[in-house]
Amino acid sequence: MGPVDLALVEFEDGSFDGEIVTALAELVDLGTIAILDLLMVSKQADGSVDVIELADAEKVIADRFADLDGEVMWLLSTEDVSAAADALQPGSIGVLIVWENLWARNLRAAVNRASGKLVIHDRLDTDEVAAAIESTTGV
Repeated sequence: MGPVDLALVEFEDGSFDGEIVTALAELVDLGTIAILDLLMVSKQADGSVDVIELADAEKVIADRFADLDGEVMWLLSTEDVSAAADALQPGSIGVLIVWENLWARNLRAAVNRASGKLVIHDRLDTDEVAAAIESTTGV
């Protein structure tokens, strides 16, 4: 397998319009990622939380995900959902997603064959990276 990521994307004021699905479907179609699990978490203004599995979602939401190929592997735990709910702002909706980075399979296999191992891995904040690039290049 390639590396697996988990992400929560928040949409303020419940303004999920489905555009993220198009971007995800493109990555799946290109063989860049494989969707392993996905669900939606809605946090009401009063702080109450609803978990929405796509199979149980209202038709309008389910239709937005209809073209997204992937397997629901039931990887997301109660703790994952609880952490997502805690992270969301009241009145928002979040998409909690787990994907495999297919693009890294060959690299990972090559590292393993060479008896290498991953020692440090971190995800850098894109805004900070962009600001650093701008400060050094003026672009």
